[in-house]
Amino acid sequence: MKSAKLERTDGTGCHVPLSARLRVLLPLPLADSYDYKNVINKPALPPGSFVLVPLGRRQVIGVVWDDAPDPDLPDARLRSIESVIDVPPMTATLRRFVDWVAAYTLSTRGAVLRMAMSTPSALEPRAPQVGWRRAPHPPEGARITPPRRRVLDVLAEGEGRAGGEIAGAAAVAPAILRGMADAGLIEPALLPRHPAFALPDPARSGPALGPEQDVAAAALRAAVQRREFSTTLLTGVTGSGKTEVYFEAVAACLAQGRQALVLLPEIALSTQWLDRFRGRFGTAPALWHSELTSRTRRETWRVVAEGEAPVLVGARSALFLPYPDLGLIVVDEEHETAFKQEEGVVYHARDMAVVRARLSNAACVLASATPSLESTNNAATGRYAGVHLPARHGGAALPDVALIDLRRTPPERGRFLSPPLVAAVTETLARGEQAMLFLNRRGYAPMTLCRTCGHRLRCPNCTAWLVEHRAQRRLQCHHCGHVEAPPEACPECGTAHSTVPIGPGVERVLEEATALWPEARRLVMASDTIPGPAAAGAAAQAIQRREVDLIIGTQIVAKGWHFPHLTLVGVVDADLGLAGGDLRAAERTFQLLHQVAGRAGREEHRGHVLLQSFAPEHAVMQALVSGDVDAFMEAEADDRRPGHWPPFGRLAALIVSAEDERAAERTARDLGLAAPGGEGVEVLGPAPAPLAILRGRHRRRLLLKTRRDIAVQPLLEAWLAKVVVPGNVRVQVDVDPVGFL
Repeated sequence: MKSAKLERTDGTGCHVPLSARLRVLLPLPLADSYDYKNVINKPALPPGSFVLVPLGRRQVIGVVWDDAPDPDLPDARLRSIESVIDVPPMTATLRRFVDWVAAYTLSTRGAVLRMAMSTPSALEPRAPQVGWRRAPHPPEGARITPPRRRVLDVLAEGEGRAGGEIAGAAAVAPAILRGMADAGLIEPALLPRHPAFALPDPARSGPALGPEQDVAAAALRAAVQRREFSTTLLTGVTGSGKTEVYFEAVAACLAQGRQALVLLPEIALSTQWLDRFRGRFGTAPALWHSELTSRTRRETWRVVAEGEAPVLVGARSALFLPYPDLGLIVVDEEHETAFKQEEGVVYHARDMAVVRARLSNAACVLASATPSLESTNNAATGRYAGVHLPARHGGAALPDVALIDLRRTPPERGRFLSPPLVAAVTETLARGEQAMLFLNRRGYAPMTLCRTCGHRLRCPNCTAWLVEHRAQRRLQCHHCGHVEAPPEACPECGTAHSTVPIGPGVERVLEEATALWPEARRLVMASDTIPGPAAAGAAAQAIQRREVDLIIGTQIVAKGWHFPHLTLVGVVDADLGLAGGDLRAAERTFQLLHQVAGRAGREEHRGHVLLQSFAPEHAVMQALVSGDVDAFMEAEADDRRPGHWPPFGRLAALIVSAEDERAAERTARDLGLAAPGGEGVEVLGPAPAPLAILRGRHRRRLLLKTRRDIAVQPLLEAWLAKVVVPGNVRVQVDVDPVGFL
């Protein structure tokens, strides 16, 4: 890679004093930084400088770190910094954040740094932008045709403009410009770099806020204006206007000239959110997510570092961008498990957002209609401030929620929609209103088995059933991505055409809905059918234009959508998330179904929600009917407190995996024998993980459980130091796990 500045070393090999040594952290899975000679023609390189250094036979870009040089390292072993990269240095705040995340998650600092340097091309020098301008001394007698006259008129101001811009404004072909250049009428010109993002206008008036929203907005504005760390939990019923309220905090941050970051759990599905942002601030914010082109990511990283992106909305990785002066972080839908990164450096973006805000002297806002028990407890104990919006904005009423007992009114044989739900959808469509059927399961059927021998089709790489996707004629594993064609005969007994689908997915619900309501215009909203922002935007517009009568969706329909004509939500399987014995199963099921229910009746027509359940007496179902979020969370807290389960205790998981089952088993056994003990400390396992094989690797889990006042990181470090882990075995540490697969 070419660096912007190449300043060679002196190469004398003389003694290098400590003042001329620098520690450089590299974006590799390395725990420590390395000493290098600083013999570049500068008195000193400040910490945070991006530098090109030799590592073995290659060159790597690293960051000058705050670590002290090693005085015992002999000069002969030192190598020299090759060059300095001409970009703004990494701020002290971001360097401290990298160190903090690494220490908390027990990851190597280099692995965390790599997340902060996720776009290496952003460190390359910008290519100059070249356009055309009028030649100051055009040759006499040059032929001026009407197209050429239009070009000269466009360039009459004397400033250079891009060729495409000129050709468009003058309505000429690019060949005209080349001919004019050959004739000496125009000449190349370096173009000034224009801001990549327009400045949002904090003074632009937004939608009128109600009295309760005004109070909440004033509290958030005050938190931002103090220019010091704080965390506020913003709660409120679905449709209460939480987004408009925290937009006022964004406006206060912009008025101070600081940057604001908004984290969304599904950035690819943020179309309606972006429309609301443009309506409030007059322009779109900068975006950061995995679907951006490499060019956009490069430019966005650079303008963030230069302070030219006042507001950025992004996925969890946006936490690691190089903001020079971050004044506000908003975590929308803070309860969502999508904020937890499960691969590589394992961290929870909600918790790390609070840390980054503290290091930045910034305000942090956690927003949700169904907050996590962790955040609820932090607000109850005074660690967080709390702001609540008890009513829907604009006078809209909360939906009525009712249960359908599938034991008493089951669906017809071979069907999955009960008679009461079918009748409700029929009546809703007859009134010209929109309905939604919700099932948090992709595909046609979650399992396929042989009716002759009972064999179930399983993923060859995972302990998971293959999901049938009938529309694409494939069986797929939703954990590793393995795909195969449906078999003509059972692979176990050989009986032809004997496999049958078991259970419903959204495709099967669509099939049933097509038979029941053939005239209804239907739309399936799942990650298979809504792969990104463009598809999400098209779907939202079609629903808002009333080109869709019946929406059939998975969990992506629960996140922040506003469909003004949707009045009925039917949940096909309300019990789905309660199985499996997960610590947070009840909490997650309540959060998901409460959010889904909140899509109904958000404007003048009252909404209705029907939950199909085989266990209507379950506490989750009763809480959904009552709509009392606080009572449900109090009951959850009462269940967890006696056993010191989070948030009243600490958890950390060790996941042992290997392609060789015996190697995984031996390492897990050794870890179990070396497990820490003592008062308030308990280790559960080792035991096979629920997904005992994942992507071809055998997995075992151990769970460290402690009282809240016991730090788990020192226990984990001492524990891992006692066991030699073979090279073919991987041990992943998950501090504060949210899932247990």
